[in-house]
Amino acid sequence: MTARVRELAEQARKLRAIERERLAERLLAPLANRRLTRVDEAWVAEAERRFRAWKRGRRRAVPAAKAVASIKEELAG
Repeated sequence: MTARVRELAEQARKLRAIERERLAERLLAPLANRRLTRVDEAWVAEAERRFRAWKRGRRRAVPAAKAVASIKEELAG
């Protein structure tokens, strides 16, 4: 993050909540129209597949803390 971005973020934090929300909407709006990359599409498809499996009872939810600990353990090696 550049110094300019940090400065803008600090200024944005000082805005009222509704002003921050409107600013965020204006900043994010152009991204909503952007086409997904093949990688993004693959992640969306995978997330949808996992969600359907969970809804059907074929998968159980795992607490986030447990999932993160498992990933850290796997990366450590």
